Amino acid sequence: MKIYNTLTQRKEDFSPLESGKVRIYVCGITVYDYCHLGHARMLLAFDVVVRYLRARGYEVTYVRNITDIDDKILARAEANGELFTEVTSRFIEEMHKDELALSIQRPDYEPRATQYIEPIISMIQTLIEKDCAYKADNGDVYYAVMQFEEYGKLSKKHLEELLEGARIEVGELKRDPRDFVLWKSSPDGGVGWDSPWGYGRPGWHIECSAMATCVLGKTFDIHGGGSDLMFPHHENEIAQSEAANGCVFANLWMHNGPLRVDDEKMAKSLGNFFTIREVLNRHHPEVIRHLLVASHYRSPINYSEQGLQQSVRAMERLYLCLKNLDLANAKTLTNSAFEKAFMTAMDDDFNTPVAFGVLFDIVSEINRIRKQNVDRANQLGALLVRLGDTLGVLQGKPEDFLKRQGDESVNTAEIDRLVAARDLARASKDWVRADEIRVRLSEMNVALEDSPSGSTWRIQS
Repeated sequence: MKIYNTLTQRKEDFSPLESGKVRIYVCGITVYDYCHLGHARMLLAFDVVVRYLRARGYEVTYVRNITDIDDKILARAEANGELFTEVTSRFIEEMHKDELALSIQRPDYEPRATQYIEPIISMIQTLIEKDCAYKADNGDVYYAVMQFEEYGKLSKKHLEELLEGARIEVGELKRDPRDFVLWKSSPDGGVGWDSPWGYGRPGWHIECSAMATCVLGKTFDIHGGGSDLMFPHHENEIAQSEAANGCVFANLWMHNGPLRVDDEKMAKSLGNFFTIREVLNRHHPEVIRHLLVASHYRSPINYSEQGLQQSVRAMERLYLCLKNLDLANAKTLTNSAFEKAFMTAMDDDFNTPVAFGVLFDIVSEINRIRKQNVDRANQLGALLVRLGDTLGVLQGKPEDFLKRQGDESVNTAEIDRLVAARDLARASKDWVRADEIRVRLSEMNVALEDSPSGSTWRIQS
């Protein structure tokens, strides 16, 4: 199994620190608003990584943190006239709803920054004692970048390059403009905690270093997150953690690619900013999963109506294939060429485009043999569902997907009533009435499939 390591910029044979066990930390959400599509891209990318590692037989400890103290959170709380804890609690709950809707599995641990204040303070104190950090006259504590010789090894940025354009903001008392804050003083008595340097709160970067170390140890297998976090966040995590602990922080670094909307950066100012729930109001969750997972996790993704329609057709083809198969009584198919091809793809840095291609190869084979070899078709259908689970798809009933595809405007009760009325008309040989209902259903974009036991329907893509 090979995984691309951002640190070395090449694919490497994956060998966990402890045989059969994988410890992975992913930078999570800052909870001051609803999750957006960019968050979904990250959440889904690492959901698939963890699903496959577990399918591969690894015992995975998956940690994804929550940033629950931050300038944006405090600004939102002040604007709303509420406690910052009320803001974070509300949006953590909403984040979990979005994850559930997209079939994103919860991490094993979901540490919150405010739960780790003491370990954060302890790590900062260690850095000060090692002369890697210093307290400024205003009570802030800064990390001294020049004290860490390997600074820039992840992002491949040079210290001289970082000095260009770096500046000291108003109120900052850095010794070097490249230094970054570990502890922010709160002299006005705002939100904060007592520390050896006075009342204040932690900087963003030190939170992840402390949480990851506390939950997974000083060195763990994989650290992940969005490519936008590579610098400065992940670079700073490495500097802090390795200076404080005296050892490698993470053996392997993974970063998912960015998401664009209609070939532009997603931004509220451009009017192309979408929350997860806004998109789910218009499209089935598995359509969104396909769009964001069928591309390789390191590649940029373009969210567009054309791409969504391609994902609709892809998922429709998969579910149409599963329709009318007897999966419950199918014998387990093991060691098949299809499963080997699927694993070969996923073993190659989680190559989901090729893995999805294998699923469609199975569909083609099922459709080819469906009539002459029913048992084999059922076995392949069960395999399709099992492999689909690794990608987080095909776990619902085909008829449910084909009927609605997440479109809230579809009146399923009315369609069911019309289909039942048409079945009754056909049984009574009232062909005129049956044809009238068929035309009406066609106008509603409903496709019918008649059988001796009655009619089934689906929304046409």
